[in-house]
Amino acid sequence: MRLGINLGYWGMGNDADNLALAREADRLGYAVAWVAEAYGSDAATILSWIAAQTERIDIGSAVFQIPARTPAMTAMTAGTLDTLSGGRFRLGLGVSGPQVSEGWHGVRFDAPLGRTREYVDIVRMALRRDKVEYAGQHYTLPLPDGPGKALRLTIHPVREQIPVYLAAVGPKNLELTGELAEGWLAIFFSPEHAEVSLEPLRAGRVKAGKGTPENPLAGFDVVPTVPVAITDDVSSAADRLRGYAALYTGGMGSRDKNFYNALMRRMGFEDAAVKVQDLYLAKQHRDAAAAVPEEFIDATSLLGPKERVRDRMVAFAEAGVTTLTISPAALNLEDRVSMLRDVAEALEAAGLAE
Repeated sequence: MRLGINLGYWGMGNDADNLALAREADRLGYAVAWVAEAYGSDAATILSWIAAQTERIDIGSAVFQIPARTPAMTAMTAGTLDTLSGGRFRLGLGVSGPQVSEGWHGVRFDAPLGRTREYVDIVRMALRRDKVEYAGQHYTLPLPDGPGKALRLTIHPVREQIPVYLAAVGPKNLELTGELAEGWLAIFFSPEHAEVSLEPLRAGRVKAGKGTPENPLAGFDVVPTVPVAITDDVSSAADRLRGYAALYTGGMGSRDKNFYNALMRRMGFEDAAVKVQDLYLAKQHRDAAAAVPEEFIDATSLLGPKERVRDRMVAFAEAGVTTLTISPAALNLEDRVSMLRDVAEALEAAGLAE
């Protein structure tokens, strides 16, 4: 199992700290540093900044929002970042959610599966440096009733194929991810509930004839982002993550379309999912955070003393995780850097390092 670091969002006063984390992860041999975007900083700009100041670590978008860019623009950005970084770029994509897609980007959140399939097709066509001609349900290139012409990407990416990762939560999107992508970007992944998500991934891989008959996920990168809080007391560690868990499962989306809340329900936390969402949407955010079960936080995080974190890392590896991306939950840079080192040491102690 490899390690990654999720640097999250930028422009919130933590920029210099996150650069220091990326450099330390590079020094420690972490495989990849991921950068996020929502409706603040964009991931591409920050990834170029990180790439320029690191040497070996891969850089990845987690994620580029599909409604924010045309497929051709994403191919241009991916090809540029791969060239600038010397072949270190990983392209993570996601459809975002209805509120951001329609409220921020002005793009209808309809047919997300069909749009994703066509989007990935066009991105790969462009990165192969084929002339881009596409007649789909959602994208048509060139437009048939004007002066547009089929064009070819003018730059040459370092690699013949830039790996594509999809952020997916729901069963149908997970199946599509297994079918189309080289990897899956996961959130709220639990070793004890892994089959909820891995089963549809396998189905997609089988549908596409990928992997092996014995192991359809062979060669596929399973990449959950896992919060980390290393401390002697598990409950106090879990408390650090309550606000984050409540935000996603209670407030990230509408009452009838919150993908994270639906995942929480599929994992068996039905009653808690209802309560957290009710409280969060009623703007009782502290009560919503308090209502998130410690069992849910513990199952989807790395909490407690280093020895317990080591054992949990073994559980993640045995559940099929191939790249464990961590998000250190600490209030200062010194503690976050310490957690990076502790996790790297735990990987070695567990015999999981590649």
